[in-house]
Amino acid sequence: MLSYLIAYLYAAIMSRLSAGQRPRSIVLGTRSSVLAMAQTEIVRQHLLAAFPDLEITIEAIKTAGDKNLVVPLHQMEAKSLWTQELEVLLWEHKVDVVVHSLKDMPTQLPPSCHLAAILEREDPRDAFVARAGKPYTCLANLPAGAIVGSSSVRRMAQVQRLFPHITLVDCRGNVPSRLRKLDGEDPNCAIDYDALILASAGLLRLGLGHRITQYLDAPEVLHAVGQGAIGIETRDGDEKVMELLAASGMNHGPTAKACWAERSLLRTLEGGCSVPIGVKTSWESDGQLRMLARVSSVDGAQVVEADECAAVSNQEEAETFGRAVAQKLVELGATPILKKIEADKLAKEAEKRESAAQAAARASQADEAEQESESVVLVEQMEESIVHA
Repeated sequence: MLSYLIAYLYAAIMSRLSAGQRPRSIVLGTRSSVLAMAQTEIVRQHLLAAFPDLEITIEAIKTAGDKNLVVPLHQMEAKSLWTQELEVLLWEHKVDVVVHSLKDMPTQLPPSCHLAAILEREDPRDAFVARAGKPYTCLANLPAGAIVGSSSVRRMAQVQRLFPHITLVDCRGNVPSRLRKLDGEDPNCAIDYDALILASAGLLRLGLGHRITQYLDAPEVLHAVGQGAIGIETRDGDEKVMELLAASGMNHGPTAKACWAERSLLRTLEGGCSVPIGVKTSWESDGQLRMLARVSSVDGAQVVEADECAAVSNQEEAETFGRAVAQKLVELGATPILKKIEADKLAKEAEKRESAAQAAARASQADEAEQESESVVLVEQMEESIVHA
């Protein structure tokens, strides 16, 4: 009976939309990286499969996270490095939806923005990628001092704890550019990498699964919140677009519930890219959602873990479960770790601001000295002119 009712409602929505009430065109906003474009193409194909006559335009831009490839992500101040500029386009009605890697979406969305759909998750695990031609088959094979690149403080913390003999360094850029750095094909890269740690989902979506040397799985390495999932953001209250997305069937219930729980955990702990928080969610045979969650210090020396199960059938229950797991982590000692990370980050930000202020002061003093020198020369020239006159 329930399945019949769901089918009836779905058919009713489809009928209503196909009767001329759905948008005839839609603009998808996305980052311009090759992976972001590949993910946007997945969304486009979902929409076209449901609505072959829908006119779809893609608006691709670079965000703050794309432009600043020097500062490590965990040291950058903003939490919306990959999303803010796209959300501005959404507010200005220049795009109708924004396609995100869900792990890059802040857990607190701006006013008037809504997470409307979450697509079925690709493999959420991290991947060990060895340099082309190297004999390494796994992280454990790496010799002492081997250089491993990663852009994630979460990955670094967990790997450093497991393999303290490895040297971990920050490696920024899109997936193809990082692989070029790894393989020694980037003349501007001065670091001789032995391996990288990347998200499996990105490699698989780009057809680069053959570069995966080893999958890093729980309990040793936990993935990021939302990793492997694509999130669709819309304007809150844009009913036509939200009905269109619902009718396309792109929202994947099991993935969405798992990710809502993960995002609730992260929101409760007030974490983000700067905090080593890892998770693994899975559906048990009895239908319960299981979550293994870990909070680490940046160096991986301190770790707090929780492993919980709960019955989850909707978003509210998923978010309640996420908060409960977060509270369990707090009870086990996560708060001092998180406070230390935040204090260190604030200290680095203050140091950066102080350095910038000192540089500005030195520049100002240099300008004043130059102006004074020019004034002295001008006076001397005037005095010389008076003498000759």
